[in-house]
Amino acid sequence: MSVLPQPNIVSAEFKADPFPFLAQLRATEPVYRTTLPDGTPVWLVARYNDVLTLLRDERFTKNRRSALTPEQARKLPWTPPMFRPLERNMLDLDPPDHTRLRSLVHKAFTPQLVDKMRTRVQALADELLDLVGPRSEIDLIKDYALPLPMTIITEILGVPTKDRDNFHKWSNAVVSLTSPKPTLRVIPSVWRFIRYLRRFFKVRRRDPRDDLVSALIRAEEAGDRLNEDELLAMVFLLLIAGQETTVNLIGNGMLALLQNPHQMERLRSEPSLIKFAVEELLRYTSPVLMTTERYALDNATMQEVKIPRGEMILGVIGSANRDETVFDTPDELNLAREPNKHLSFGQGIHFCLGAPLARMESQIAINTLLARVPNLQLKIDPESLRWRPSMLLRGLQTLPVKFLR
Repeated sequence: MSVLPQPNIVSAEFKADPFPFLAQLRATEPVYRTTLPDGTPVWLVARYNDVLTLLRDERFTKNRRSALTPEQARKLPWTPPMFRPLERNMLDLDPPDHTRLRSLVHKAFTPQLVDKMRTRVQALADELLDLVGPRSEIDLIKDYALPLPMTIITEILGVPTKDRDNFHKWSNAVVSLTSPKPTLRVIPSVWRFIRYLRRFFKVRRRDPRDDLVSALIRAEEAGDRLNEDELLAMVFLLLIAGQETTVNLIGNGMLALLQNPHQMERLRSEPSLIKFAVEELLRYTSPVLMTTERYALDNATMQEVKIPRGEMILGVIGSANRDETVFDTPDELNLAREPNKHLSFGQGIHFCLGAPLARMESQIAINTLLARVPNLQLKIDPESLRWRPSMLLRGLQTLPVKFLR
């Protein structure tokens, strides 16, 4: 039996500082069984090499139904019909379906597209800071870290920016789920999200534009095997993943810099360090704390621990990123760290498709903020900051800061 405490790993309190507990896991129980608040058992894999194995090993599947025994399948909770199309998203599928869907969106979501957005991201960062006006304090999440990636992903997809507040509310409800089971609290948001997207697809079929949704619809109509449910799941996923993780990266990253003022001043005086800095902020703050779910296809053994078939496994990215056997002084923020083989974007076939966009947005957002806003300080005690409850992500609800003009 485990002698470690059983924290609520999805709670805001845990997300505020999970790293001491994760260090204990690496040292004593690198494959650790716990339960989610709804009673779902889950295995946490804590060491770097084991997380890599989980991300690459075909013994662990994304498609839960393919891993379950008939008895386990009969015990699956009922899924509301509206959620079923969303199961056709890339994150929850294995090859060949995953390969087909990823290759389809990859044709449209190209490095050239990301490069083309660079000027727009810079202009938007400046616009958002212009809106601060004479104020001497802002909420860095609400006023900066959130609207920047939300505006960019909506523009890439072609959905109206005026609807971004709704997208944020719907997206926030989805990522605040504390288990894979949909709850009554989140169902209305998902229903509105899906209804909005289906209407929007009808508009784009009648009036295609130079945007990603139109490109995906053209692929569907060209017989490239993207059906309506897959289109819905793809855009749903891109809207959420395209902004939630970047909001956390900018917000968590700025908090880390504020708490390490010497490192912040170094970056302010050496803006060319930004690419290394963002990689280190990805490692140090782990905006995606856990991998998405995997399931054991058969009884599997890891670190001499038996994981029964069909049970859920999460790789703890936030722990792997601080593994002492891989990173020197892993609990220190070092903006010039090299090499830096963090796992914040995953590995293998499910490596984050939007990684180049998230990197570019965060580099511009952080450097622009440091260049334009001197004397940046936290407005409240760090222990008073509110974190978002979430099964996989780690991010702040607000980040109040003040500065001298």
